[in-house]
Amino acid sequence: MAPPSTTLVQDYVALAEIELCGELIIAASAADGERLSSDRIDEVLKVVAVRSPHQG
Repeated sequence: MAPPSTTLVQDYVALAEIELCGELIIAASAADGERLSSDRIDEVLKVVAVRSPHQG
């Protein structure tokens, strides 16, 4: 059996996803009702709608 490695590997994408899930859980626990609206989810995840120049 190989000795345990002392090198720490961090997966920054996974850590960011875990943080976002935590933010959603916090928002859901504070929300009234059973579900978060799509708009509220976008707000929590800091999603910004991108409009093309042809959209009003």
